[in-house]
Parts: sequence; structure tokens; C-alpha cells
Amino acid sequence: MDLMPISHSFDEGDKRYASASHPTYVRKRNRRLQNAVKVVENGCRFVVDPRTMMNIDAIQQITADIVKDVVAPNAEAIDREARWPKQSLRALQDAGLAGLVVPEAYGGLGYGTLALAQICEQLGSECASTAICFGMHSVGASVIAANASQDQCDRYLSPIVAGKHITTLSLSEAGTGAHFYLPQTKLEAQPDGFRISGTKTFVTNGDNADSYVVSTVAADPDAPMGQFSCVVVPRNAQGLSWGKPWDGMGMRGNSSKMLNMDNVHVPREDLLGKEGDQIWYIFNVVCPYFLMAIAGTYLGIMKSAIEEGRNHLINRHHAHVGLTLAQMPVLQHQLGQMWGEFEKTRQLVYHAARSFDADEPDALITLMSAKAEVADGVVNVVNEAMTLMGGIAYRDGSKLHRFMRDARASHLMSPTTEILRIWIGRALLGQPLLAD
Repeated sequence: MDLMPISHSFDEGDKRYASASHPTYVRKRNRRLQNAVKVVENGCRFVVDPRTMMNIDAIQQITADIVKDVVAPNAEAIDREARWPKQSLRALQDAGLAGLVVPEAYGGLGYGTLALAQICEQLGSECASTAICFGMHSVGASVIAANASQDQCDRYLSPIVAGKHITTLSLSEAGTGAHFYLPQTKLEAQPDGFRISGTKTFVTNGDNADSYVVSTVAADPDAPMGQFSCVVVPRNAQGLSWGKPWDGMGMRGNSSKMLNMDNVHVPREDLLGKEGDQIWYIFNVVCPYFLMAIAGTYLGIMKSAIEEGRNHLINRHHAHVGLTLAQMPVLQHQLGQMWGEFEKTRQLVYHAARSFDADEPDALITLMSAKAEVADGVVNVVNEAMTLMGGIAYRDGSKLHRFMRDARASHLMSPTTEILRIWIGRALLGQPLLAD
């Protein structure tokens, strides 16, 4: 059975319910899924209703509604209280967007890195924490889907697509820092599966997620050097414990906690791909989707920072000269520079995503450059917007105050800006990326 192509648009009846905040939309979608067709493809059974396939314009409109009705009203409290954005993620799930990057063959919407960047850009324009939490869920989902078995389809991908399961990455460790691709967490083969022991740091979504994509190294001393593997660990696995709540300077809603795994049993069915596949996952799935989720999020901050500055210039008057700030050439010039930096960075991000989605040979270099450039751009643009607005923006509780704190993390999230530029240089010189 052929699936409906992803370019399919809503018909006129669908458009009436294109708002995720409209309860009738959710009820109508759920009724359709009850009568969906069961299909078998690539060895996996899945349920799909072709009429629920949404084109990117419809997805962006749905996201815009969620941003307006749910994300924006909660953004300040999420930051102030360091609160995980439960309502926003629930709205995205209810709207059918949790399977954004899950292939159509597994019942998802079948989009790639460009759509992920665009949706994270919309979310990030109001709440960077919501964008990152959704982005990390999407990256985790893409990793599970890359080589999913039937059992993994049933237990993970189907609930993700149905909006009933949040997954996330669990790669970083204190012992290897920004070198997230070199795990020290041990994976020991057992007759009944595997045992995992180790500690992960900065696990976005924390104990709010339902599963974790965990990177490991073989514990067997006879295993090949550098045999790194990826497994899925369910939330209810025995032996999991969590560190203290996240209390960062920025990205305060991420719930980025420390995860301790003490001899956690994982069935062999939860191994992703084959033993030793972790490096393949890192550069073919994790990095592309992660880099574009991050880049999209920071594009959203850049865009909103410029809009904050623009509105200030339009509405602020200087009584002693009888002019608005918008009429002053030096400020016009400054705003023009900010917009130029945003637009050229956005075009690079979109080009990088399109290149990867089209399987172009140099796509990875462009993806790495996009994340590095957006990190520079967001810090600079938010800083310039704050300069435009003066003390109004500098005060605690202003939108730009939050944006500045969120933006600073752009250089720190692995791969860091420094690591990315080293990798880019090595790739251009024909040197191994992981030479050290």
C-alpha cells in the first residue's frame, strides 16, 4: 500500500481544525486513528491514516497556534521557576507533532532536519527551554527510528507517534566533558541481555521522559577497542536514580539532570542497531538532528530579540528632540546590521538542513558550521538588542534578560563551538575528525 506523500495538504474540512489549541481538532484526529489502516513495511507493522499526514505549512500553523496559546503565556514562569514545560510539550503531542521526524514507514510525519529546525525556531522565539526539550525528544526519536526493530516500533515509536511517550538523549558524562561521543558508561553482556553502570550528565527532559537513548562502552576487556553502543533505557528500569533539580543560569526549564545507572538491566531487544554502532549513530543521526534542533532554537531567539529592539525603536520617543528612536540614523544602522546577521545565519542553517535531508556529500560540514555560526550570531544579536533598548532590557524579568541567559548556552552545548570548528578544519584538510 502506498502512503500519502508528505506534500499532501489539508483539505478544506481539515483546515477548519488546523489549530492545535482547538479541542475539536484533537478529537477529530483521534477518531481517524481509531479507523486507521494497518500496514507492513520494512518489517515493521504500523498504523497510519493518510489524511493525518500534514504538510509543513499546516505544521507551522499548528505550531504558531501552540506558541501563541500555550508556549508564550508559560515562558516567563518556566524560566522563573525552573519548571519543565509540561503544558507546551503536551500541546505538541496532542497536535500530532511528537512524531515529526519519525519516518512515515513507522507511522510518523516523515520530516527531516529542516522541519525540525523550523519548528524549534518557532518554539524558541518565545521559550528556548520548550524548543530544546522538544528538540531532544525529536533527536532521540530519530535515533530509535534509524534502525528500529519490530519490537522497538511497538514499544517506542508507536507511543511516540501517538503522543504518549517522550524520549530523550543521554550521552554526556562528567569524565569526558564536551567529548560526548566517548562514553565511559559500561555495557556488560549477560545471558538475559545487558547490564549498564555509569553516570550521565545534562540529560534534557530529566525524569520527565519515558525513555533514554544511552551511549555506552563495552565492559568486556576482550571487546574491540572503542566498541561503543547505543541502547534505550525505559524510565521505570530498576537501578535508575536522579541528581538534584536543574538550576542553571539559562535554559532553566530543560530539567537537565544527572542520571545514575547502577547495574541496570536492559533486554537485548533494546540495543539500537548492533553492538559497536554508536559512532555511526553519532555522525549520521545524533549530530545532524541535534545541531539543527539547537540552531533552530537560537534562530528563534535571534528573531525575537530583533523584534523586541524594533518595537522599542518605534514606540520610544525623545521629548527633547521630538523624534522617535526609529528616526535616528545610527539606530537604524544598528538594527539593519542585526537583521543582516540573523538572515545570513538563517539561510546557512536552512541550507545545511536541506543538504543533509538531500543526502549531499558535504552536508555534515555545513551542519557543523551552521551551529557554530548561530552560536556567535545569537549572543551578538541579543547583546546588540539589549544595547538598543538600554536599561529597560537590562532589568531582571525582561524578555531580553532571559534571552541573554539562554543564548549563552549556545557555545557550551556539545559539540561546542570550538570542537565544531576543529572538526570542520580537519574535514577540509582530509584529517580524521576524531584524531584525538
